[in-house]
Amino acid sequence: MSTAANSGSERGRPGGAASGGAAPIISCHNVVKRFDGKTVLAGINLDVYAGETMVIMGGSGSGKSTLLRCMIGSITPDEGEILLFGKGTCGLSESEMDEVRKRFGILFQSGALFNSMTIAENVALPLEEHTDLGREIIDIQVKIKLELVGLREHADKFPAQISGGMKKRAGLARALALDPRILFYDEPSAGLDPVTSAEIDRLIVDLTRKLGVTSVVVTHEMDSAFTIADRMAMLDKGRMLTVQTREWYDALRKTPEDKARALSTDEQLIRQFLRGDAEGPITQRRAGSSYAEDLLGGESVARPAPSVESTRSIG
Repeated sequence: MSTAANSGSERGRPGGAASGGAAPIISCHNVVKRFDGKTVLAGINLDVYAGETMVIMGGSGSGKSTLLRCMIGSITPDEGEILLFGKGTCGLSESEMDEVRKRFGILFQSGALFNSMTIAENVALPLEEHTDLGREIIDIQVKIKLELVGLREHADKFPAQISGGMKKRAGLARALALDPRILFYDEPSAGLDPVTSAEIDRLIVDLTRKLGVTSVVVTHEMDSAFTIADRMAMLDKGRMLTVQTREWYDALRKTPEDKARALSTDEQLIRQFLRGDAEGPITQRRAGSSYAEDLLGGESVARPAPSVESTRSIG
């Protein structure tokens, strides 16, 4: 199985979304981000095309949430460039970035609703803050957005009065308030039961189809990823392993054990993540980490090489 491992971008047509040769609506070029000297994103390249659903996945600490925060402008990369709608965002002032943010919506992991406001008031807030629409028009827009997510009958309830899944849908209605061209989702299925999670997945697919929005979804939930994605990007320890179609990942996931041994190390790592296997490159890497190094600071600790090192490097 061929892969674009380490290239960071697969330039073919997005699955389920026709780019038609157009420029990507989101483009990340050699994005690097460090915190306290530690590299969290190591030269990320990623293109997202209009109308597609791109799923960004990876284990805890892989850098997927940091990449999302760079895309939405809440943090600035140390190196590289991010373009939204063909315009570089890294050098923009806060007021200029606010204008860009009006063109996309964000569903945060918690829903991020204001507890002192009703659901309708939460959805109305972006319209009140960023438009000159009259009260009557705003109320109509709120009803339309709540109807899209199936919450119109719960408009007058407060966040404390609705379930976790309903909070996610309310947060999505608010993200839709300004009719964005892009929707960013941060772990939309986190903390939800399987049935509610499936409802959120179906809602994402329906909204993408009905409204023609571009969706970028950060998740580690594989059932959700394979339900909603056109293309999928896999991160590992700040590296972009590959960007491929959902079908490519599905074929890799279903690769039988006897053929999996012939895969590259990165492909084996991706396969283990997709399948949730207890054994593979990910768990071998964890087993090989040094407890003493974690405790005592790594480079300052002098110790002999592990006796298993030569065995591990064979083959």
